[in-house]
Amino acid sequence: MATVRVLSDDNFQTTILAGNHEFMADEPAGIGDDVGPSPYEFVLAGLGACTSMTLIMYAKRKAWPLDGVEIELSHGREYQDDCENCEEPGHQIDIIHRSITLHGQLNDEQRERLSYVATRCPVHQTLTNPPQIVDMVAISN
Repeated sequence: MATVRVLSDDNFQTTILAGNHEFMADEPAGIGDDVGPSPYEFVLAGLGACTSMTLIMYAKRKAWPLDGVEIELSHGREYQDDCENCEEPGHQIDIIHRSITLHGQLNDEQRERLSYVATRCPVHQTLTNPPQIVDMVAISN
């Protein structure tokens, strides 16, 4: 189970406490002060890190010659239905593009299997099978 504590003030700068680690999140310059990654950059980083770790763990277990993994991710929203009703909410879909480069002397079968294993990483599974989010709001004076 992962637990993170997030502390914000009236600006967009946000302190994130995750285990023994503390780091900042923010919105890009012009909206925020750009002192840290945006929330979507954290989502992409989590997916990329999980994918990489899953691939390395699998390759080590199989004793395959995977020398490293490089992953580039981007997020955007694209219109569905050729932009019919574009002005109405819900007519855009979130798209994450993930490009995976496998380093090492892998054969075609190993590369194909690792491509499948990438879709099985826990964060990928969470994002493609949306979790239920249970909100509890406390008010402090």
